Amino acid sequence: MKFKLFLTLILFYSCASTSTNYKLKKISHNSLGFAYIYSNDEFINKNVSKKFDNTTMQISSNYVKRGTSLKIINPHNKKNIILKNTKHADYPEFYNILITEPVALEIGLDKNIPYVEVIEIKKNKSFKAKKAKTYIEEKTVNKKAPVQAVTISNISKNKFKNKNLNKKMRFFINIGTFYSLNTAKTLKSKIIKDLELSDSNIIKIKSKKKNQNELTSGPYTSINLMKNDYIQLKKFGFEQLDIKLND
Repeated sequence: MKFKLFLTLILFYSCASTSTNYKLKKISHNSLGFAYIYSNDEFINKNVSKKFDNTTMQISSNYVKRGTSLKIINPHNKKNIILKNTKHADYPEFYNILITEPVALEIGLDKNIPYVEVIEIKKNKSFKAKKAKTYIEEKTVNKKAPVQAVTISNISKNKFKNKNLNKKMRFFINIGTFYSLNTAKTLKSKIIKDLELSDSNIIKIKSKKKNQNELTSGPYTSINLMKNDYIQLKKFGFEQLDIKLND
């Protein structure tokens, strides 16, 4: 499409040190966003393409290979866990990873605001695959995967925290950081013109340092509004969109 070619050319000639590239780089090592907490109903309703064992700790990311170790961090309490990517599955694109309920419970994740950071653990980094927590129950899913035993106590008795969204909690969609201020302004105008966002005034440019012009959408105090804008931006052509939290 001419429109996508137009944006690609803009970014090719004008962007440097971008945190988000348009059609140039997929999410690979690090992402900030929301986790999709799996339930069997989601599979029955075809919101998830594959069935997971919700009594074990399993994760699914389509941005890394199966078997890759990922560190899932709860920024709120700093709790984290390292698990291997169980399998690829389709789930709503607003979310950057799928996790089963035991994973959410392990890191104390708020079911209503399941905000997480996901980091790929590479073998040549300080984190090693042997530190990954894997579980004996996963043998029923993938017998080839090396696992260690763990006891999971009556999960039905465990409750997620049920909190209303803190009014002071503000989320932003990081669209990209651009070398050229003119590029950021051109893209901002194009987004406002072509997309039906929740509010055109939420698209902002912040110049952090010289030649670092950050284009963001926000703040959002409603996850549903943010989800709508996020999906529109993805359809617009962006393949990597981080969601940042300022509280």
